[in-house]
Amino acid sequence: MSSSEGGRSARAALAAAALALVVAGGGCGFHLRGDVKYAFSSAYVNAPAVSPMATELKRTLEGGGTTIAETAKAAEVTIDLSNVADGKDVLSLSGGGRVREYALSKRATIAVHDSEGRDWMPAAEIVVRRSYSFNESEVLAREAQEAKLYREMQTDVVQQIIRRLQSAKKPE
Repeated sequence: MSSSEGGRSARAALAAAALALVVAGGGCGFHLRGDVKYAFSSAYVNAPAVSPMATELKRTLEGGGTTIAETAKAAEVTIDLSNVADGKDVLSLSGGGRVREYALSKRATIAVHDSEGRDWMPAAEIVVRRSYSFNESEVLAREAQEAKLYREMQTDVVQQIIRRLQSAKKPE
């Protein structure tokens, strides 16, 4: 067998494996998420003015084609984003009573209604948790890791809100 025949048979085997993965993926119902679709075209985000989570939510909604209104009256729906809070608890201690792990949490409450007060989506609390190990000799690294985890948790909360907004329906 020449090296070119071996290369062709390896490519053929690779192509067959790729085809098998595509068929198996399609057979189980897997599909890409695709474009974001909402039952509303414009929204007002009711949140504190300097909320980083509200800013990220607005940016994500606009990216999905939703117009962000300046007032609740100018919008089809109002998205109430409230009770946004970060938490930090001790998760475990060493034998000497020193902190070894922390548990971080980020929570937010979301509700959607229209100008007539009809609920498009009932109020729901979203909570995301992460834990991380703590080493007293790496205090600066811990602060950077903690800030990074909070940013990632914020993005997770916003993505959960977006998925819930996709299922929001106009009340009849």
